Amino acid sequence: MVFPLAGAAQAAVFDARTGSLVVLGAGDRPVVTVVSSTGAATPAQLGDVATAMAGDNDGTAYLSTKGGYFRFDIASGEATRVGVEGLDGVDVTAIARRADGRLVLGSADGTVYTLSSDTKIGARLRIFARVDDIVTQGNTAVVLDRGQTSVTTLNSDGTKSEQALRAGRGATTMATDTAGRVLVADTRGGELLVYGVDPLILRQRFPVPDSPYGLAASGTPTGLVWVTQTEINTVIGYDLATGIPVEKVRYRTVQQPNTLAFDDTSGTLYVVSGAGAGLQVIDSAGAPK
Repeated sequence: MVFPLAGAAQAAVFDARTGSLVVLGAGDRPVVTVVSSTGAATPAQLGDVATAMAGDNDGTAYLSTKGGYFRFDIASGEATRVGVEGLDGVDVTAIARRADGRLVLGSADGTVYTLSSDTKIGARLRIFARVDDIVTQGNTAVVLDRGQTSVTTLNSDGTKSEQALRAGRGATTMATDTAGRVLVADTRGGELLVYGVDPLILRQRFPVPDSPYGLAASGTPTGLVWVTQTEINTVIGYDLATGIPVEKVRYRTVQQPNTLAFDDTSGTLYVVSGAGAGLQVIDSAGAPK
């Protein structure tokens, strides 16, 4: 099934508490669309640009914006702008939430900010060319710098780098799975890279042709890692259990499948177009036929 969305999308998260998919649109005043399990879509317009999104799986999404972030209540559709002290005018480009609830923000000038409260910075670390993406495993933040095509882990205080590794020839996106791994799409190099974070180590690498980009992971029972191929509009489900990715299933997708999200309860894979071609919903994705 394919549902229309208001323009191109740049991020999506699934929220287990509300059973909803949250999609962040592109543009100077982007629309956040909440899609229920029935396919009903409720749009809400933000008052300013938003660059990235993270969820807590408990009814709230967090969207990075200049000078701070938006706190978005998924059930009500209400967005509250939160300014962070010391970030006035700073272009915040990435956001993630740790297991302890602390937010981690990244900026266009290559700084990572670990917040100590909703509005205060607890630690800052400026060692990157630009912070393009942040994910977390527990309280470990992992930073993707596309310019240096590198992944870097931070210590739990957010004050220094623990380890850093090059990520292929042109890494673009990251995701995590429930097995404690960090997944990276090397779009230029045509590979799926799989890292462990304690310590940071490249555990698996596997060729994925045709511009791999979108990433997601599903939990039990399928336990697959999903990778999109944006040149041919396809998504592939890989099993990583054997130590090398094994393709289990593939689906044709909407145009420019840049963003993925997965609902473990229903086994639904969501594929979101980065070109305005809408939202594709794949029921029982990866399940044996």
